[in-house]
Amino acid sequence: MTYREAEEYILEIPKFTKKNDAVHTKTFLKYLGNPQEDLKVIHVAGTNGKGSVCAYLDGMLRSEEKRTGLFTSPHLVKINERIAIDGEPVDDGRFTRLFENVLRAVRAMEESGLSHPTFFEFLLGMALCAFRESGVEYAVLETGLGGRLDATSAVEPPLACVITSIGYDHMQYLGDTLPEIAAEKAGIIRPGVPVFYAASSEESDRVIENTAEKNGSFCKKIGKDAYEILGIEDKHIAFSCFSDYYGNTTWKLNNTGIYQPGNAMLAMEVMRYLFRENARTARWREALSELKWAGRMEEVLPGVYVDGAHNISAVEAFLQSIPQDEHGNIILFSAVKDKEYEKMAAALCRGMRAEAYVVTHIEDPRGTRSEQLGDIFRKYTDSPVIVRENVKDALLWVLENRESRRVYCLGSLYLTGMIKELIQEVKSDAELRRRVKEV
Repeated sequence: MTYREAEEYILEIPKFTKKNDAVHTKTFLKYLGNPQEDLKVIHVAGTNGKGSVCAYLDGMLRSEEKRTGLFTSPHLVKINERIAIDGEPVDDGRFTRLFENVLRAVRAMEESGLSHPTFFEFLLGMALCAFRESGVEYAVLETGLGGRLDATSAVEPPLACVITSIGYDHMQYLGDTLPEIAAEKAGIIRPGVPVFYAASSEESDRVIENTAEKNGSFCKKIGKDAYEILGIEDKHIAFSCFSDYYGNTTWKLNNTGIYQPGNAMLAMEVMRYLFRENARTARWREALSELKWAGRMEEVLPGVYVDGAHNISAVEAFLQSIPQDEHGNIILFSAVKDKEYEKMAAALCRGMRAEAYVVTHIEDPRGTRSEQLGDIFRKYTDSPVIVRENVKDALLWVLENRESRRVYCLGSLYLTGMIKELIQEVKSDAELRRRVKEV
């Protein structure tokens, strides 16, 4: 079997399977030989910041000379990105071999009358098998959706449970209120397992605290009073910690998102718990300053940034990260149908004065029509709204017309992945390079 055939099979899974419960996932793992056994798992849920916290944890664990496995979602360009060993995604050959091994177990399940694993279950199984054969010690697992019913919750007990900021997203599955959403995220909490969470709102914080108390779990909240942002310089954001444990040193992140110090502090507090007096914080600082997490305020070309903000709370955090004295930007935006894209559009128009808003359609059945997005943006701004039918045309318009303006692309992680892939295409195409001088 080829890598392409394996990828196509996995992408087709949602068309012929249904959501399974935790019992099914645990049975699936038994068919795989329980690859999760002996792993030291850190389980991460939340609305925004999950991927960044996972990446920070993975980087600091590696700085402690630990062998790590990282399971995240979604991927931006290649599905391999979801499974990383020691900071590197598995290559195509290994991905294909893992797929074949898992598929054999799935066929045995089906012969016994059990249902096929879901898309997410299948990839989780591949990741855990990769971790086992690589001798991984610490595995950082990011939930796919929610927490209580997520397939990753079948891997227990974890060493620590981590909950990032809570906001409005996936309400059709998780509930319409912050307490309801927080309850689903807090579903990852296990008896006696310590919980670390990012302060969000009083009502969602209370749900997490109460759930931890019911499970007899130590619970620590990390709020904005845990650190101070010192400034942004040379594409790094610097911060200090209000704790004697970390001393008076300055910490730097290879990112300009104003929300990232909070994500880093959350990961740092987990590390502090895990390593206690044996912690080597100087190594953590170095690891964090060098780590790059794709798609989060990432500069993909000089002055062109992609950000994975895909819900209203993430867009508001993005707006706080833009320099207040910056004017004349261009926004490139798209979103999928099940997101609150009108609220995101309104926030973008009210929160900054862009020179132009370019809207487009993500080439996916879930993508919102570009004309519809154009009509929405025109309700909230008198700046030009440019409508392009596909992401490639939108990106080329931006690159050809931006002059010296900064460009921010956001609204969907699918958009982020497509733009990153298209930029590589532009760089390798002589005709497109002639059209776009900066590339």
